[in-house]
Amino acid sequence: MPMPTILVGDIVYQPVTTPAETRIVVLQRGWVVVGRWQQDGEMVTLTDAKVIRRWGTTKGLGELTAGPKAATVLDPAGTVRFHILTMVQSVDCEPGSWR
Repeated sequence: MPMPTILVGDIVYQPVTTPAETRIVVLQRGWVVVGRWQQDGEMVTLTDAKVIRRWGTTKGLGELTAGPKAATVLDPAGTVRFHILTMVQSVDCEPGSWR
């Protein structure tokens, strides 16, 4: 299906798809998940998500913003959805670091 366009005067506007940013999210009850972030109102969806079972770091969670370490243990989680109020912390990751 073609992308919808809007014509304003002589200028044609059309949607631009941008890749979702990757974030590490700490949720209530100790769950730590990483995935591609999308927010719709109060609901958040992480796609291609992984539960971070073991950080594998020596200086804390922030080390994982550049991607997993050799000792990091990840469990595939598919798509994770949660209400924004269940989030304790969100950490932005470097682009392309969690491929």
